[in-house]
Amino acid sequence: MSQPSATQRNGEQASDKNAMRPFQVNIREAELTELRGRINATKWPERETVADASQGVQLVTIQALARYWGTEYDWRKCEAKLNALPQFITEIDGLDIHFIHVRSKDENALPLIVTHGWPGSVVEQLKIIDPLTNPTAHGGSASDAFDVVIPSMPGYGYSGKPAMTGWGPDRIARAWVTLMKRLGYTKFVAQGGDWGAIIVDLMGVQAPPELLGIHTNMPGIFPAEIDQAAFSGAPAPLGLSPDEQVAYERLQFVYQKGIAYGFQMGLRPQTLYGIADSPVGLAAYLLDHDARSYALISRVFAGESEGLTRDDILDNITITWLTNTALSAARLYWEYWGKGYFNAKGVSIPVAVSVFPDELYPAPRSWTQTAYPKLIYYNKLNKGGHFAAWEQPEIFAEELRAGFRPLRK
Repeated sequence: MSQPSATQRNGEQASDKNAMRPFQVNIREAELTELRGRINATKWPERETVADASQGVQLVTIQALARYWGTEYDWRKCEAKLNALPQFITEIDGLDIHFIHVRSKDENALPLIVTHGWPGSVVEQLKIIDPLTNPTAHGGSASDAFDVVIPSMPGYGYSGKPAMTGWGPDRIARAWVTLMKRLGYTKFVAQGGDWGAIIVDLMGVQAPPELLGIHTNMPGIFPAEIDQAAFSGAPAPLGLSPDEQVAYERLQFVYQKGIAYGFQMGLRPQTLYGIADSPVGLAAYLLDHDARSYALISRVFAGESEGLTRDDILDNITITWLTNTALSAARLYWEYWGKGYFNAKGVSIPVAVSVFPDELYPAPRSWTQTAYPKLIYYNKLNKGGHFAAWEQPEIFAEELRAGFRPLRK
């Protein structure tokens, strides 16, 4: 039998790297038993010395979370939801990328790649899959159908953990184009919030010919001088409109009071060994994203039911724990430190923007139009926060239908 030539072997290796390998989540019961044991053995500090959340995640909230997590929460339900969807892993630029890929039954469906953020995973987008791929079952039109691709960012969830520096959002943006082309899509759109918003902005800056447009629910719209003034703590510049004044004040609050985790992860991510070792430490850290999101999350552990559920929140935290990605996820902040999360970046392609009232800041139309010269859609909603796809999936899905409608043939 003749041996394959070097050319053949190299071709096979390249083909293998490009392969879409089916993936299923299968956590050993021993890992879940160990997790519950760690939760129930938590060493607790005293409660905070204030009556609000100004010192961080409150003891009553995290203890309620831990009681439910350590005794009643069932990870297998989340595992079953994930495994009911087509999941794959493919190697891009030397790193394994995990993604969900659900095709619509409509042959004219618009391909869409959706990116999560921190502290996140693909769990954030599970509820929007059916409304987007099967719109007629959710009050929409068949002409608004999408094929949906939801990847795990490098270092998050079931994607590979970068072993060297360089995997910042600009590289992720390029990898997503590679992924969509590898799936056979010659034209597609992209959506993102949180880190996903930065990634789609950078996709819009890179402007590959295959990318028709982007949708963002955390638009990078602040002029450089406004962003710098808010970061410095300076009073609002003179001459701002009422909408711009509100956005400035909210951004300033985020910088001064809201992103302590961003500074820690941006400067010293490797020091966070505690959240890799303690599940309750991890949970508290991930809950403390921003004041408005914390209010939306903490209320469900006080017995309220609007938006997210206890299982929603713990599914996301548990994926991070079981994949041991707390630190690999944190390094994304280090990769991008000092480059600007909320500033205008020079996006040159069509953009749709949805403004949710409990986002970090409400983007004014004036700055949005300047940041995105090809703005094709802008809408202010009356409900929803930073994790809008997770919390208000039906509203979010309708925003994507409306926002991308101008780009359909």
